[in-house]
Amino acid sequence: MVEALERPSADDRVERGAHRLPAPPSALRGRVVVAAVALGAFAAAAAGQTLKGGAATTDGDVTPLANAQDASAALGVGGDSRGATIAPEILTVAQVSDAGEEARKLTQSAQLIANRTAKIQKEAAEAAEKARVKYVRPAEGAFTSGFGARWGTTHFGIDIANRIGTPIRAVTDGVVIEAGPASGFGLWVRIQHADGTISVYGHMDTIGVREGAKVKAGDQIARMGNRGQSTGPHLHFEIWDANGRKMNPASWCAQKGIRL
Repeated sequence: MVEALERPSADDRVERGAHRLPAPPSALRGRVVVAAVALGAFAAAAAGQTLKGGAATTDGDVTPLANAQDASAALGVGGDSRGATIAPEILTVAQVSDAGEEARKLTQSAQLIANRTAKIQKEAAEAAEKARVKYVRPAEGAFTSGFGARWGTTHFGIDIANRIGTPIRAVTDGVVIEAGPASGFGLWVRIQHADGTISVYGHMDTIGVREGAKVKAGDQIARMGNRGQSTGPHLHFEIWDANGRKMNPASWCAQKGIRL
């Protein structure tokens, strides 16, 4: 018959477990784990360097960290030997550029571009003005009558005949000083030019400008008609000098390069 085993008493259990050490505190366990991780990382790095250099790795090639504090420092985390937390070091990054200086440079560059663009536009406008025709024929049509005596009186202009509605144009640059009805002309337009001379246009069917308007050579100012003392659709054209004396328009046009 098998004898029943005797259960150890509580005192015996205490006596047998007296050689066991108490569990380490949690802070110490954390540092040990960090040290182990750091040690593994450095061992792997050393092995990689050895393989890259083509040399065999031995146990003596890897130097373990002295303690958990070194492992924590290597990983940039953890605390000191007393369990205190070490704050990471904050590095100051130098400012690459000054925003104000960059803005100033951009503004300066934009101003340079604007100035250059304005200069180009000005030069283009000056070139166009220089190339622009300064004197034009007042209307297209047949030259039917000149300056001088006619039918027992003096004809102070020239006549250019064409269909009703034919465009009438400013002979050169100037300012409209009168536009509307006039005795004998039906409707007329008078334009004063820079040298003081005045060009006169009569017998129009319609007028397209008003007093005070600035016109350039070739601008349409009216349409040919048959109003006033007229024997058919035509433009009656006169030139007055700065003193109001009526000049021969044909001679004046020839001096300005206008072919009638």
